Amino acid sequence: MYSTFDFDKTLVQCVPSARQLAVEQMEFYAFAHFTVNTFTDKEWGDGTEPEAVFNPTELNADQWVDALKTAHIKGLILTCKHHDGFCLWPSAYTEHSVKNSPYRDGKGDVVREVADACRRGGIKFGVYLSPWDRNSALYGSGKPYDDYFCNQLTELLTQYGELFTVWFDGACGEGPNGKKQIYDWDRYYALIRELQPNAAISISGPDIRWCGNEAGATRESEWSVLPASLLSPDEVAQKSQKEDNEEFRNLKISEEEQDLGSRRVLGYARDLAWRPAEADTSIRPGWFYHASEDERVKPLEQLLDIWYRTVGGNCTLLLNIPPDRRGLFHETDVKRLADIGQYLEQTFACNLAEHAVFTADKDNGHDVPDNMRTDSYDTFYKPFDGDNTAELHVKLECVKRVSHIVVKECIPFSQRVEQYVMDVKTADGWQEVCSGTTIGYQKIAHFAPVETDEIRIRILDSRVCPVISFIGIY
Repeated sequence: MYSTFDFDKTLVQCVPSARQLAVEQMEFYAFAHFTVNTFTDKEWGDGTEPEAVFNPTELNADQWVDALKTAHIKGLILTCKHHDGFCLWPSAYTEHSVKNSPYRDGKGDVVREVADACRRGGIKFGVYLSPWDRNSALYGSGKPYDDYFCNQLTELLTQYGELFTVWFDGACGEGPNGKKQIYDWDRYYALIRELQPNAAISISGPDIRWCGNEAGATRESEWSVLPASLLSPDEVAQKSQKEDNEEFRNLKISEEEQDLGSRRVLGYARDLAWRPAEADTSIRPGWFYHASEDERVKPLEQLLDIWYRTVGGNCTLLLNIPPDRRGLFHETDVKRLADIGQYLEQTFACNLAEHAVFTADKDNGHDVPDNMRTDSYDTFYKPFDGDNTAELHVKLECVKRVSHIVVKECIPFSQRVEQYVMDVKTADGWQEVCSGTTIGYQKIAHFAPVETDEIRIRILDSRVCPVISFIGIY
């Protein structure tokens, strides 16, 4: 290890903020891509679209929220302004907005309608604001554009109640005369922290990171503790041999890399940061509504596979459902959301471990195995400090048909587990059903149904003493 900090001490101090933890506990939330593109049949607008094209004649945000809730989705992020620069609220800083459209005779405010519907329906609301504005003549001008952007950001941060996230994608194209804007991210972040201190700043921001693709794919090992910065080659050279320097020079920390936070990577870190992953994908091939895609909504099996790999793999899932030209979620999309919800309800309706007996090979007498029965960070199990392994047993009341094991680390104590195996006991002895490295917020193992009355989770290695908050059997 070449890092300059005390690894064990620094790791246990690297924990989620309250805003990060709130997003991780949401698990599954939605995007709604909606703008002039919906009416021009484009994915990206160029900013020249006439405001008159935007006219959803049946917009019903309550219908959106009701559909999301059937899938147990807990929040909605609205594309308040995409790259085309068209604002779904009557911004005082541009004419390219709903105030100059036919929608509700120019008196409409889609952001208001969606925010209010989310609160009526009991789900959280977040905003997307593209930093790239293809309509604004100020784009590429430096501070004048930043002033304009911050004015619009302030409108969204102050007029629509509490936000759970502000979502930036970082898109940066050319403005007038080929100019590019250098975004003043620090200024944007400071404004959000001032006006919406509980909102996570996602993707192009410090709180929630992108998983690296738009297909819902995740890494086999998804770490939440990542290097905040790396040692320089000169610093490494003072502590290592030539071959290690070569390894460091080839070390990459980017969304596309598979290894973002292993012990090997953290060994080159100057300091650490909690950066949980989010995977975003669309229920359709495109992000905006296209009638030609009505028969191309992702099948249930594909969406469930994405759900297991994200929600069940230490990653949140952001699923896009684009409203159609009526201003409604299309019937096919609504049906698919209901199908997801029905599957989740049937699968996770009954926790077979609710009345089971929990035991462990190590009991410190305080943080006892039975604490893992409750899905809460208020109670947890851990062995003695300094002991980085544990064997946890769940004895059911009788033989049951089991196909899912849910394990959660108590992440207010950081992400600690580095290697685990899950087994079920059958007539032929113990059978391994899942193994891996990371657990983090949650690992959901799903496998062919097995008749069993005993399950064990073997934690073979942890960075420091493991802390487990919940085990569920389904």
